[in-house]
Amino acid sequence: MRAAQYSGEHRIVVNEVQAPAPASGEVQIRVAYTGICGTDLHVLHGSMDARVDVPQAIGHEMSGTVESVGDGVTAFAAGDKVTVMPLDWCGTCPACKAGNSHICQNLNFVGIDSPGSLQELWNVREDLVVPLPASLSLEHAALVEPLAVACHDVSRSRLTEGETAVVIGGGPIGQLIALVAAATGATVYVIEPNPERRALAERLGARTIDPTTSDAVAIIEEATGSAGADVVFEVAGVAVTALTAVDYAKVRGRVVLVAIHPNPVPINLHRVFWRELELLGARVYVRADFERAIELLASGAVPADDLITSVVGLSETQSAFDQLSGAAAMKILVNVQEG
Repeated sequence: MRAAQYSGEHRIVVNEVQAPAPASGEVQIRVAYTGICGTDLHVLHGSMDARVDVPQAIGHEMSGTVESVGDGVTAFAAGDKVTVMPLDWCGTCPACKAGNSHICQNLNFVGIDSPGSLQELWNVREDLVVPLPASLSLEHAALVEPLAVACHDVSRSRLTEGETAVVIGGGPIGQLIALVAAATGATVYVIEPNPERRALAERLGARTIDPTTSDAVAIIEEATGSAGADVVFEVAGVAVTALTAVDYAKVRGRVVLVAIHPNPVPINLHRVFWRELELLGARVYVRADFERAIELLASGAVPADDLITSVVGLSETQSAFDQLSGAAAMKILVNVQEG
């Protein structure tokens, strides 16, 4: 079979590799589509070399069909549409014992710490496989994993119908958070300097603010009667947005830190103290978030076609990574069985 493998030095190489039969308890998936995300770009740029074997197939936003199953697998059969929740936890650390296994202290994030879905056939443990409804297209289903991230972020925020949410950053996860927040019944503002991303957010129903030409804090205060937003999602991942995120929040508002900040950044703790704000971390997802994401996609509440920039064949994986680096593209999918 073919696999698109991270080979170090900013390279993704498509190689012919052996396709092992599924072991006991494993499901062999014929991967249909794999989405490329920001974490994959970090891998390509060498930021995760301590965690990724070389060469290794990466990728974790995926959809496919069951090809075959190993001994003891009873929940799946050949032809079933599936995706994968790529979290392999230990079950014995303090986090797992406390019921927080999704952020296990020894977590194996499948597709980074172990081989991922940029390969034609992928063997995955049965308990990581998630069934998909027959009505959901495999192309759209490749968005389940990033949408589950957004569902988890909104769930962590405790956002409710009628509240106001500010999303700082209109990239793929920011757009998905805005859609999930809107589906919850909130009024949503997206703060984004890029005009293409603002235009997309507006088409998807959000109100937008260009922070380079407008006083975003003043706009939110005016819209909320000087109160501020109930929830602020920091998704941009740059120091200035982390510093100013608390400026949009009302008294006792919630600020959800979604973006990955690899290095410490300043936070306005005086504002946190003065308004009794909550700072909430949000990382990955739980099974209920996957189920919510599938429901939103299957119902059409999340318009997948508007979020998929393009689909390329497996041989074009490197060029797809190059296109996403520094671009305003939303989601590029790799059709793993073609090209």
